[in-house]
Amino acid sequence: MLQQRWMLVAAGLWLLAAPATAGEALSGPAPDFTLRDRNGQPVSLSDFRGQVVLINFWATWCGPCRKEMPLLEQLYQRYQSLGFTLLGVNVEEGDVDAEAFLRETPVSFPVLFDPENRVSQLYDVSAMPSTVLVDRQGRLRFLHQGYQPGYENTYQDQIRLLVRERS
Repeated sequence: MLQQRWMLVAAGLWLLAAPATAGEALSGPAPDFTLRDRNGQPVSLSDFRGQVVLINFWATWCGPCRKEMPLLEQLYQRYQSLGFTLLGVNVEEGDVDAEAFLRETPVSFPVLFDPENRVSQLYDVSAMPSTVLVDRQGRLRFLHQGYQPGYENTYQDQIRLLVRERS
């Protein structure tokens, strides 16, 4: 177990060393997935078809992830009524650290758990945090790797663009 934790820490440091990008345009269908939520219930990306979805891959050991979380909650609160949702995908092996963090920094958007990193591999996550925006038709539209202050403004601009688009 200790060796697995050190491997996670080493992998995390490598991911954090990846350069942050303010966003790149994507195209193609968003791969569907099903993960369990904080209540142990299965949640699928396809459950949100017809909505704009921001998928944020995060971990508690990631400092930028921790800084970004309250800002993501603000975006969720602001745009939820316009057909927007946010899925926080925690990539840690267990949910104990994530649950402790979420007690300190509560969010109202769904938090899902990807303990085997299947979904993060499906989305080629190469930096923490990584944020993907999916349009109402289920197409990949934008990818952000890493986080720096101000990225939330870019997220907001992209969310506004996508919620204005109709199916």
